[in-house]
Amino acid sequence: MADYTDAERDTVRNAAFGAIALVSKADPGFLSSFKESLAGSKALAAAPKEITEILRGGGLPKPPTGDSAAQEQAVLAGLSQAVGVLESKADGSAQAFKGVILEATQAVADASDGVSPEEQAVLDKVRSALA
Repeated sequence: MADYTDAERDTVRNAAFGAIALVSKADPGFLSSFKESLAGSKALAAAPKEITEILRGGGLPKPPTGDSAAQEQAVLAGLSQAVGVLESKADGSAQAFKGVILEATQAVADASDGVSPEEQAVLDKVRSALA
């Protein structure tokens, strides 16, 4: 496994948890948020070892600041940065990360009464940011 700096780990961790939060925010409501958070956490916990090792430690992820549009832009930019960090290591972790994020965000969207149009729009943006 490649070595990662604390800043690189923070970038990847913030992007992963930010993507889950972004999809969850698209479907408001306490019960929905709870179900979605649990689904996203399970998906991340089931990630390949190389990804879980990057996501562990380093404290809590730092949520983006600003209004909803600024937060969305920060998360999507963070996803692109995270992919760049992982691709620079050339150890296959970028592909694994993309798969984990797509699976986790889909699990979040599916967790409460299926995928709403708002959630699908966010899923599409996440997919584009990972490309």
